[in-house]
Amino acid sequence: IWMLEWLHTSWTLFWAIPHIRLYLTLGWIVYLVVLGIYIVLQKREPAATLSWLISLATLPYVGFAIYYIFGPQKITRHRARRRRHRAGLDEPTGGSSDEAMELRTLAQATTGMAPTTARGVQLLVDAGQKYPALLADIATANDHVHLEYYIYNPDQSGIALRDALVERARAGVHVRLLVDAMGSKKATRRFFAPLVDAGGEVAWFHPSRPFLLWKRPWINLRTHRKIVVIDGRVGYLGGINITDEQDERLREDAYRDLHLRIEGDLVRSLQEIFVEDWAYTTRKTEFVGAVVRAMPPAAPGPIHAQLLASGPDSPWEAIHRLHVGAIHAASQRVWLATPYFVPGEAAMMALTSAALGGLDVRLLVPKMSDSRLVTYCVRSYFDELLAAGVKVYEYGPRMLHSKAMLVDDHIALIGSANFDHRSFRLNFEASILFDDKAVAAQLEQQIEREFAWAPRVRNDRDRSLLRARLPEAMARLMAPLL
Repeated sequence: IWMLEWLHTSWTLFWAIPHIRLYLTLGWIVYLVVLGIYIVLQKREPAATLSWLISLATLPYVGFAIYYIFGPQKITRHRARRRRHRAGLDEPTGGSSDEAMELRTLAQATTGMAPTTARGVQLLVDAGQKYPALLADIATANDHVHLEYYIYNPDQSGIALRDALVERARAGVHVRLLVDAMGSKKATRRFFAPLVDAGGEVAWFHPSRPFLLWKRPWINLRTHRKIVVIDGRVGYLGGINITDEQDERLREDAYRDLHLRIEGDLVRSLQEIFVEDWAYTTRKTEFVGAVVRAMPPAAPGPIHAQLLASGPDSPWEAIHRLHVGAIHAASQRVWLATPYFVPGEAAMMALTSAALGGLDVRLLVPKMSDSRLVTYCVRSYFDELLAAGVKVYEYGPRMLHSKAMLVDDHIALIGSANFDHRSFRLNFEASILFDDKAVAAQLEQQIEREFAWAPRVRNDRDRSLLRARLPEAMARLMAPLL
């Protein structure tokens, strides 16, 4: 009771202050003007800018807290990489089609990384193929094993990989493991203690900073990459995390996914991305020289490739641009598989234009995502896609988690990035653009197998107001946040 009386007294005294309403009004106006100017100067999309301005105006001070936590942030570390590679911008590797050359030039300009080649590329389907291959390669490591994962869970899959890394660390191999602090929140430092005790290193990407109130939190800026580099000679990249949830041998409802095992000079590009992320996270650079010396000599291979790295440290949205550019460059077909399809205006225009132009455009998405909100949002785009002639398929047996695009008979784009705003703009992602008929053929065969389990979406599907149209429309409003 005394607390209520104290609050009532304090509230009465506060409003008794002379001209308090005037002071509050002036403070609110200054708050709106200062923050409004700051947000407008960010030069973001008009819709996003207006949304933030309305939030600040209708939610005084609370809106600022929301913006402080979830609002856009800039990281500038990407610039150094672009300066290092800019000198070779006009020297892309030859031997590919004009369309592919244009895409690779665009990729180099936006990522700062040069085109390269690979000697071997193996498409791994599900964890049942990836995990055994990864553990076998780690067992042969002599110098270093570098790993970067969004999700690393302390379950059966996580324990098996940790123990394999512990064995190599005890043998004198340099093991560096970088995990996202939010995606891998289930894995504690205690879980990784055996690896650290064996001489390995573990770092957490963008950990929470609850006690550093003067520094904006990194809630939205995550590393969504799944990268492994072994002795600079073998690399892994794709969509499969370290968790039982993606191992069909342990769970019938495990995610359906794709991953890549790579050999050749392309591994150098993966190494560069990992080294940048590790140095950025740990603030340590003394290890770079040893890593460079341990890299095998360059040996060009027959497979033309380009690593695409994107994130909030670059304004160019490289992976987004390459998806849109590849669609525009298509002359026969565009097949896209993605778990989250929340396109921006440019991507939606590219897909529908390709279909209207007579190309074979197909979209493969999960029948039911791991989020009902995302499922409704994805379906909100179906009417426009179907009207343009895009063939839409919903994969049913399990949650489809593959992230790949096939263009014509020689362009393949595979990696960690979803086809949505978060992957294109907020997450640190890594994908690979291949200009190779053999790699494209592997991807074609895999997507065709998925089509067999994915009924085609038809115009006469259920479109009732309460069960379909209204939920989809409401979910669509959340598209920029998904």
